Amino acid sequence: MYYPYAYNDMFYYTFWPDAYDPGYWAYAYDDMFDGVFFPYGAPYATYTAEGPYAGPDGRITTGSAPSRPVTPGRVTQATRDFCAEQAKGVTAWPLDQITDAVQPNEDQKGLLENLRRAADDAAAKFKEACPDAVPLTPVSRLQAMIQRLQATDEAIQTVKPALVAFTNSLSDEQKARFNEIGSQLGQPKHAAKQSQPEANCSGEKAGISNLAVNRIEDVVRPTETQGAALDKLDDAMQKAVQALNTACPNAIPQTPIGRLDVMQKRVEAMIDAANIVRPALEEFYTSLNDEQKAKLNRLGRETAQSGG
Repeated sequence: MYYPYAYNDMFYYTFWPDAYDPGYWAYAYDDMFDGVFFPYGAPYATYTAEGPYAGPDGRITTGSAPSRPVTPGRVTQATRDFCAEQAKGVTAWPLDQITDAVQPNEDQKGLLENLRRAADDAAAKFKEACPDAVPLTPVSRLQAMIQRLQATDEAIQTVKPALVAFTNSLSDEQKARFNEIGSQLGQPKHAAKQSQPEANCSGEKAGISNLAVNRIEDVVRPTETQGAALDKLDDAMQKAVQALNTACPNAIPQTPIGRLDVMQKRVEAMIDAANIVRPALEEFYTSLNDEQKAKLNRLGRETAQSGG
């Protein structure tokens, strides 16, 4: 499952920005492309692929190990439950603490209740977007990623108007208290699982594309015509990386709305990047014969099993 903590990340960053190190802004970019080609052995995908998987002995494990669901192409119930559990609705928002901090009047209480309902609606939609199938081809994996990101963007769009309306109703003193909620609440439990190596969101990422293309060439052995299509895919990935870099924040916004805006920009940049790559990926994949497609489909599995 791609980006299992997307819903919680979206809301946690809004109120706990200090809980996320620079790697938070980088890993999803890297793993989006790694996950297309190396779903079980991505060099970067040690976090976004995290989730319960059924191993050969039937036991449920976590992490990006090369274990597969019991039925090929189907998500286990444990994974579906895990996905649904991440969208916890109002539990992801410190609404009680907001009430205590800003001491809302009656009108503001109504707006805060609207925010509570919006968070619940967003959670329900996000749960509906939990996958029930394991994509077995790069084209299908990219499409699944796009759907996951679109569900995240829709959740933001569901909640954002209610958050803006509530914030705008506050006095300057109340806004000051509201902006301080994150630092007062401390680091959420989920953030402890976010431990990542130091990473630069806007740093050079040409290696992401080069790594994928080199491994595809080694495994698929493309013809001259297929090689031209692979070059197009490489160019598209380079353009996508540039698009992602534009969404890297220069600083952490000081307000919850500002942070939610940054998150939305990031998610939408990832959708744009995926859509840049998709036509070129489809063209290259369609050019392959069945044997080449089978090899490409298993590229990640072989990477994981070889430990390389």
